[in-house]
Amino acid sequence: MKAPCFRWMKLQLSSDILRFMQEYMLDPLEERIIHALQIEGRAPWSELAPVIGVDAVTLARRWDALRERGLAWVTGIFPGGATALIDITCAPQHIGDVAQQIAQIPSVLTLDHTSGGRDLLATMLADHPLAIWDVVTNHIGAFEGVRNTQTHLVTEVIMEASDWRLRALTPQETVKVPRPRPPRARAPRGVHPEVEGALRHCLPEDGRRPISRIAAEHGLSEQRVADGLARMRADGQLRIRTDVARSVTGWPVYAWYFVRTAAKHIPQIKGLMAQIPEARTALAVASQYNLIVAVWLRDLTDVMRFEAALEAAVPSARIVDRSVVFRMSKHLGRLIDEQGRATMGFVHPAATANRAASRESPAVSAVLEE
Repeated sequence: MKAPCFRWMKLQLSSDILRFMQEYMLDPLEERIIHALQIEGRAPWSELAPVIGVDAVTLARRWDALRERGLAWVTGIFPGGATALIDITCAPQHIGDVAQQIAQIPSVLTLDHTSGGRDLLATMLADHPLAIWDVVTNHIGAFEGVRNTQTHLVTEVIMEASDWRLRALTPQETVKVPRPRPPRARAPRGVHPEVEGALRHCLPEDGRRPISRIAAEHGLSEQRVADGLARMRADGQLRIRTDVARSVTGWPVYAWYFVRTAAKHIPQIKGLMAQIPEARTALAVASQYNLIVAVWLRDLTDVMRFEAALEAAVPSARIVDRSVVFRMSKHLGRLIDEQGRATMGFVHPAATANRAASRESPAVSAVLEE
């Protein structure tokens, strides 16, 4: 009886994915816009117009429509601190409630609902590992219905999801997309705390927020903001990332692989991931695994094919567990609806300064109301 039941579940999941794809598939112009912004998320429309072959006004209008529908978004990311993936298992009747509470925690950047050895998989970013431990142990672990947690502390980022591309532009077109402007010669070598604070406040929610608007909202000159933004990008303190709702890309299946491999083969895997179009993320971790990989695939049958290909390419690799993502609740602070669209609001990561990571803080319910 189990095999027919599994086949029905597989068909049901595939039909749900196809239904969302048919309803929300991107058109070729939208794909080209997103691909260009994946290369440089703050590129002016006037400079992208000759690359994409459409006037700047149309590009701006089409991008605004994508954002309003929650199909694509640009995020300013400020690296640093500690990162971890958190497995969370729950009593079945509490998964929804637990996910809603976890999604409201500012230090939780992304939250997936998954199959396999976990019900939820959270990506956390905090100032240091102890802060991650505190949130997981004293807050997530205290939610009603949470049965167990497992923390995979990231020791090295082998491949980032921000490197993934839609591949809608030709190689000749991609090289024409303007890159970030370097700091001007007379710009300060440091960034004033007021300017950095303004950028940290504005860019996580909208990585394309105009400099003029940031300056006006925070009482700063446009030149100071422009200098600070250029300096932080040049110094690696700020990254601009463009993402797209998976359900509209033609890559509707999202899977995680939890791997054990010889440490000496990690550099080999780094080179391998760069050659695999489906690969999104690869992380070296400190846990019962030492490598965790995320991929986007076209069909559920590709889950096993990718697994076989990875083990064939890296003989020491053993995939100990794998999870297919049913849906996302949160992505880089954005709350995601059941169709995978960013339409449910935004939880600002800067609120981590007041989050439940401090034992002196109020109860979890107060944190979630921020």
